[in-house]
Amino acid sequence: MDLIVRAIATVLDFVLTAYFWIVIISALLSWVNPDPYNPVVRFLRGVTEPVFYKIRSWIPFAVVGGFDLSPIVVILAIKVCEIVVVGNLMRLAYSLGSGMPM
Repeated sequence: MDLIVRAIATVLDFVLTAYFWIVIISALLSWVNPDPYNPVVRFLRGVTEPVFYKIRSWIPFAVVGGFDLSPIVVILAIKVCEIVVVGNLMRLAYSLGSGMPM
């Protein structure tokens, strides 16, 4: 059972880290205004814009003076999830593993 929980924690950590970098790349690309028909740009916007839109609708001060802070909110949420959820899953896996004889 501890291996299953540890595997779930590892996969979740990988997904959160990948999305962290996708958000950073998407935020950096928004500064240079790339070609909107580029498939990479379309993928990045398709993956991040729904989340950014939700953040903008939930937090009205996410856009300050034309500066969009929603990527920062998403990055903070990802890091909190990594610390809280993944950390607790890893601790649970180790506690399940330590109770069983080898």
